[in-house]
Amino acid sequence: MMRTKIKMIGLSAVLAATFMATPGHSSDIPVQKLDEQVRALVPATIRDRGYMVAVNNGSYPPYDIVLGPDKLEGASADLGVAIGQILGVEIRHQTVSGLAAMLAGFDAGRYDMSVGPIGDFPDRRSKIDFIDWVQEYVAFAVQKGNPRNIKNLDDVCGLNIAVMAAGSAERVLKKKAEECEAAGKPTIVQSFQDQNGAILSVRSKRADGFFSGQAPLTYFVSQAPNILDLAAANLPNGFGDIYQGAIAPNNTDLRKALLASFEILAENGTYAQIMKKWGLERNMIKKPGINLAK
Repeated sequence: MMRTKIKMIGLSAVLAATFMATPGHSSDIPVQKLDEQVRALVPATIRDRGYMVAVNNGSYPPYDIVLGPDKLEGASADLGVAIGQILGVEIRHQTVSGLAAMLAGFDAGRYDMSVGPIGDFPDRRSKIDFIDWVQEYVAFAVQKGNPRNIKNLDDVCGLNIAVMAAGSAERVLKKKAEECEAAGKPTIVQSFQDQNGAILSVRSKRADGFFSGQAPLTYFVSQAPNILDLAAANLPNGFGDIYQGAIAPNNTDLRKALLASFEILAENGTYAQIMKKWGLERNMIKKPGINLAK
């Protein structure tokens, strides 16, 4: 019988604030020019009300750093401002608890789009398309010195590993946990609704590692260099090429408008400026595209 244990754990705003410091360096992001041709692709209902509701799935630094109700900063927030300027609409951010809730609300039509980045996987494309602008890797945040010697995904057998609920990393980790169970070394999978709760479990030694995107883990480690280390970086760890992006209803003019906006930001250098501001140079892609993941 499968003994992988799943724990759904939330975190209060007070605890979350502990990990929401932003990088010390900053740069001024240029104001974008309104593009009337691209704006014309935005649905009339959105143009008339003057704003677009963009959902995010909670703090995912350095992309999304939630500062309060509907208040966001980070690379995605900077890109959202720039996209809004190109389209001539305000981007209003709304935070939900976890990826599953975000996708469910998007499916119900409560949100217009998401800047993301959200993992692009074919099984998620039944009603949405991905406008990919990030290439990501999956690694582990571990306690300082990597005491459990996690060098790759195969090393999780017999350990307690934290992961984000309902994401691709959880699916990969649970599949590996089944293999560990069969080998007689069960893995305890601790599923969290937010990044902050998961990283806190490693800091407090309730988990041996946190399996997640390399970019946010690099950020968390940089905020606690005497407590945390990055392990198994730049390795497949159960994945092929990982693309992440914004999402919009599939085969729509809004999707075209978002793609055109990202293309403008890539061509005029704003995309690179924002990514470098938040230490994400290694996650840049040469050109944004629709549903790039195979």
